[in-house]
Amino acid sequence: MYNELPAKENHDVEQALLHDADLAARCADLLEAQRYLDALQPGPSDRAVQNILQYSRTFLRAE
Repeated sequence: MYNELPAKENHDVEQALLHDADLAARCADLLEAQRYLDALQPGPSDRAVQNILQYSRTFLRAE
């Protein structure tokens, strides 16, 4: 959970997860997906940026 709910609502969600196996499974899937998304690289690598910049310096260079 994100701990963004007030304590009572958080308790209600926890109780719902304890009593609804389908809901708990879906929540687990979403949390796993969140972990995968958090692990993704947020942008191009420095090497990729440098390659693009190097290419842009030579692209359509005036002759």
